[in-house]
Amino acid sequence: MQIQEFLQRYQEGERNFAHIDLSGASLSGVNLREIDLTGANLTGANLSWCFLSNAKLIGACLRRADLRSAGMAGANLTGANLSGANLAKADLRLGCLEAADLNWAALCEADLGGANLQGVKSDQINLEKAKLDGAQLMGAELMEANLNRASLVGANLTGANLREAHLVEANLRSAILSGANLIEADLNGAILRSANLTGADLHRAVLAGADLTEAVLDRADLSRANLAGAYLLKASFKQALLLRANLQEVYLLRADLSEANLRSADLRKADLSGAYLVDSMLAEADLREACLIECHLIRTDLEGAQLTGCCIQNWQVQDVELSKVNCRYVFTDFDYTAKVVANRFPVDRDFESGELGQQYHEESSIVEVCFGEFPNWEALVFTVRRVELESCELQLNIQFFESAREQNLLRLSANRLVNGKILGDRILALYPDMLEKVLAKGAEILILLGLAVADNGSQEESATPQPPRPLPKEVLLRRQEIYERMVRQISFILMSQTPDKFSESVQRLLDYLKQEGVPTEQIQKKVISQAIVERAKQDAGFREQLLRWEKTASASIRCSMMGEAVRFAIALLWE
Repeated sequence: MQIQEFLQRYQEGERNFAHIDLSGASLSGVNLREIDLTGANLTGANLSWCFLSNAKLIGACLRRADLRSAGMAGANLTGANLSGANLAKADLRLGCLEAADLNWAALCEADLGGANLQGVKSDQINLEKAKLDGAQLMGAELMEANLNRASLVGANLTGANLREAHLVEANLRSAILSGANLIEADLNGAILRSANLTGADLHRAVLAGADLTEAVLDRADLSRANLAGAYLLKASFKQALLLRANLQEVYLLRADLSEANLRSADLRKADLSGAYLVDSMLAEADLREACLIECHLIRTDLEGAQLTGCCIQNWQVQDVELSKVNCRYVFTDFDYTAKVVANRFPVDRDFESGELGQQYHEESSIVEVCFGEFPNWEALVFTVRRVELESCELQLNIQFFESAREQNLLRLSANRLVNGKILGDRILALYPDMLEKVLAKGAEILILLGLAVADNGSQEESATPQPPRPLPKEVLLRRQEIYERMVRQISFILMSQTPDKFSESVQRLLDYLKQEGVPTEQIQKKVISQAIVERAKQDAGFREQLLRWEKTASASIRCSMMGEAVRFAIALLWE
């Protein structure tokens, strides 16, 4: 059939051109919407910029066809032969390409959003910068495919073969890759946030700098994979294989590595803060200079592991053999301001072989301080509290005190592994300054604590009432800080909870302010009432909850400081 005759018949309304031979035809820019070209021969045809939306091309032969920028949204290309075809920037959204032959096809920057690509043949396919969001690629053969910088958000690649595929900087957020073959795939800098890689094979895959935040990699094989500098925050690696994996400088904050096998893995300078390593294998792993802050190590195998220079602040260790690790020293604190580790332990030497295991017992939590003279207990208590505030979650308890002629020995116990010498020196350094402050402000401190101060110069109380002493500047600043913090917290509660719940929550905060000597009248009249009124004006449902509260609240709640503030707000609303 001549091209002119074909186009005329289409313009006259004919749509069925099944099995037509249009090989080599030039149809660039032609409108062929909803045409039926089932089994047609379009080999080498020029269909660039052609409009083929909702067209039927089932089993059609489009080998080496030019389909650049073609509009093919919703087209049915089931079983079509598109080998060697040029589909650059083509619109194939919601199209069906099931079992199609796409070997050596060029689909760079093509839009395949929501398309069905199940069972396609795609040897050497070029999908660079293509849009495949929500595409169905279950079991697809994409070996060595070029998917660099492609968008595959939410795509289903279950069981797909992506061996040696190129996925540099590809966006696979929330994609499903369960059981996918990604052996030696290049995922350098790829985005895999919340992706499901359960049981995937990533042996020797490159994931350097990739974002796997909250991704699921349970039972995945990442042996010898390169994850250097990757983001793995809250990622799940339950029962995953990470043998000899490169995990240098990775962010594994709060990641779940339960029962994972990390034998001989390289975790130098990795951040495992809050990570779970329950029943994990870390034998011969390199954890030098790793951050193990609040890390959970329960029944973890660390035999032969390198731990020199680790930060172990608040780490949770249970049923772990530490005597067989290789470790010269550790750091027991982290300076969050300077973002550096602090407090080397031991201070002026290295651990002996197996000493870390011996040190990690009760004696490692003991701090001994020797005073030259009998200490002032008030100053000492404030000094200890100051030291506690300088270290995150540190708690010190006095265990023992012994006074001799030349020395006064104070023994404290810490709630975690600490560097006793550094803490002892810190207490001695702070004590003189604290003693001076206590002696200078002793009377004011007693007044703040509600303790009477005896006046030895007078046996009778003065008949004339004395004006209250002005509060120290430090106390006023502290009260102001408490006031501002509580106002923010109260405002958040009022905007997020129902009246029956926030009545009790806010009342507890008001009681706390009262105990701290902070006046609450301003908060009751302005902060609480105004916040309730503003929320009620915007939320009709909240207004109904307020009315129910007024009818059902108990007398004690209604008469409380918070109850009065709520009733005042209701009155304002009625006005």
